[in-house]
Amino acid sequence: MTGADGAPATAHALAAGPLAGRTVLVPRATEGPDPLVIALHAAGAEPLVVPLIQTVPPFDPTELDDALLALEVGYYGWVAVTSAAAVPVLEDRAEETGHTLAALLDGVRVAAVGGSTARALREAGVRVDLVPTGRSSAVALLAAWPAAGENPARVLLPLGDLAAPTMAEGLTARGWPVDVVVTYRTVPGPAPEPEVRDAYAAGRVDAVLLTSGSTARNLLAMLGAPPAGTLVCCIGDSTAAEARRAGLPVHAVADDQTPGGLVAALARAAAARDDAQDAGAPTDESPAAAHPAAPDDTPAAAPRAAHPDGEHA
Repeated sequence: MTGADGAPATAHALAAGPLAGRTVLVPRATEGPDPLVIALHAAGAEPLVVPLIQTVPPFDPTELDDALLALEVGYYGWVAVTSAAAVPVLEDRAEETGHTLAALLDGVRVAAVGGSTARALREAGVRVDLVPTGRSSAVALLAAWPAAGENPARVLLPLGDLAAPTMAEGLTARGWPVDVVVTYRTVPGPAPEPEVRDAYAAGRVDAVLLTSGSTARNLLAMLGAPPAGTLVCCIGDSTAAEARRAGLPVHAVADDQTPGGLVAALARAAAARDDAQDAGAPTDESPAAAHPAAPDDTPAAAPRAAHPDGEHA
């Protein structure tokens, strides 16, 4: 197997770490260094990048361009970004209007659903004013959101086409005026290569990471149900719930919805599997063996890879 950048994983990387020698499917590709791939290498794993989803611009960017022009004239006081996948599209459309995203958001308060989204915004030069602690979810961001007051500023929500209405409905219920604009669409990735299909079907992929409900559904559509020995690890509760609804087993759910948290959850599941096998105990691979569900996930020109943020992390 090759690494995420197309190069073989080094012998040193595979020689140590809690995931030593395991091949782990990463359901996305990135344009630069991928923190998820880096975290897997640090754990000794061999990442196998298979883009199950990608994000592309909206069919008609007019509404998004209008929203960015409204930002320029001070119409919005807040922008809440619930997925890092929105950031490169916002940057591109800002450039089309003759601005940088950082300039358009200067003077506007910016909220990010979690650490990965906040990092993407900061890399674009944007100051981030609000990031919830704990889980990266719309529910957590709503809990951290300030009270509306007497004359609340208007909030812009640049969302994906598959985003749940949690954030918009929650802010509206609290008295904030909200505008939602579709910023990107989530579509299936390209068909996996035959050697990837063969390795997956033969059980040579030791684990699969799922970073959104879309990756769960597309795993089944593009590669089929995982073999009995393949661990399935989800970025957060809403992804896990969607995976279970699709009939997938879930062996681990990240407590911390970051690349490091996802890899740590997989390492714990792999260690538990190894301990059970060493003890001679049977391992239950059925969907019923998965962890119980818990709440929230929000999953353009050349397609861009989707991010595992905020639950998307």
